[in-house]
Amino acid sequence: MLLNDYMNENFPNLNLRPPLFYNWEISIRFELGIEWSREYNYENIPYVQGVYKRAVTLFESLHSQDEEIFVVVDVNDFGGRKAYKHKARLFAPYVYEKSVLYKLKHTKMPYIFPEEDEDGIYKTHRFTLKCKVSDLKYIALLKAICNKDLGIQPSVFHRIYFLNIKRKTIFHVYDDRGCDLLATSPEVIRNIYNKYNDWILDYDRDEIDKVFK
Repeated sequence: MLLNDYMNENFPNLNLRPPLFYNWEISIRFELGIEWSREYNYENIPYVQGVYKRAVTLFESLHSQDEEIFVVVDVNDFGGRKAYKHKARLFAPYVYEKSVLYKLKHTKMPYIFPEEDEDGIYKTHRFTLKCKVSDLKYIALLKAICNKDLGIQPSVFHRIYFLNIKRKTIFHVYDDRGCDLLATSPEVIRNIYNKYNDWILDYDRDEIDKVFK
């Protein structure tokens, strides 16, 4: 199965771009970072450790080691240095076996935020890796995603999505503040809704509760 087939079959008419939560009815927005302060921009500080713990816990609750996933990375190209030519470098630090990278697919498409591209000259390079969860150093990758606005290295600035092929879910950590979880039916993620209810972002809680009541 290819990524486009997966999306058309399970998430028709959904554009894979933020904010995912506001564009798909069956979704949960979780809060990762609690009580942020500028003093917290060190990896061993409680705020950062709390962000890591929530991101990893939610990921592991959603994905079993033997399940196949799509890892999707969007690299925006504003006409500058062609970072996308080094596509393997995006994934290399986060896979156990380099042979997995032979499965990497690349698609060049119009900029994912066309409303910000009046002249239509920007591009988005989408890299898709189909692999098993066990192929991925997902803890390191999730930490790098969370680090992107904290000034902590290593960090990943590109948007990254995890799509579970069997469970038909999309998981997206947007930064240290939070993450979105989408599903094709409430039952698929009801246990996560119940178990981690305290982590749901209060701002959107009423809308989320309606889906699961």
